[in-house]
Amino acid sequence: MTDRVTIEISDGVADVRLNRADKMNALDPAMFAGIADALARVDAMAGLRCVVLSGEGRAFSAGLDMASMAAGGSGNPLGARTHGPANLPQHVAWGWRALGVPVIAAVHGVAFGGGLQIAAGADVRIAHPDARFAVRELHWGIVPDMAGMALWRTAVRDDHLRELTYTAREFGAGEAERLGFVTRLADDPRAAALALAAEIAARNPHAIRAAKRLITRAADADAPALLQAESDEQLALLRSPNQVEAVRANIERRAPVFGD
Repeated sequence: MTDRVTIEISDGVADVRLNRADKMNALDPAMFAGIADALARVDAMAGLRCVVLSGEGRAFSAGLDMASMAAGGSGNPLGARTHGPANLPQHVAWGWRALGVPVIAAVHGVAFGGGLQIAAGADVRIAHPDARFAVRELHWGIVPDMAGMALWRTAVRDDHLRELTYTAREFGAGEAERLGFVTRLADDPRAAALALAAEIAARNPHAIRAAKRLITRAADADAPALLQAESDEQLALLRSPNQVEAVRANIERRAPVFGD
């Protein structure tokens, strides 16, 4: 893994941190590579229950490092589908949504452009009340192309997304929460994210993964397909060892002990 991203594991929770604090975690080729590598590493981890994604230093991410991009780009042609349906820039945001376990983004400072799209890949986004946001791409004469449109469509109302995209204006955490870019606010978003991750990690991990699959599929599946998916996931869970353990732990009023 490059030094652009760090990962620490504790009790099934991966604490993933963007680590380019001197540049407000701006996205250069090494950061793209580091995030892709971090995604591959956490995806392969046995016993993983949840991920917390945050940034070191003064910001979550200021978005593209425009000087670096002008010099060498992301290192991945925009048309090349290198990660399933996504290219590399899309993968560093969409990859968190595609990950099997829940991802919680803790946002402070700024989340501009590509940084905002990476945060959008998380299942839940907790932001500091003073955080600033922007769908920044039109400021540079380009469009959001890091999976933002695919991610925001289930969270942000169409007309609000259009206005913020067309104007590229900055907006605060309160507005971000009201419009759906942010789930909730906290004075210490990383601590709040880690606490939520611990709560999620204490649930049946197979049921958590199944729930994420269903919620993700709800974005574009038709009703018959989604109804069938609900039944399929439930049938796989009922009377499974972890589901039985969840029931027993509740009856016995103790902490459950789940297997992978």
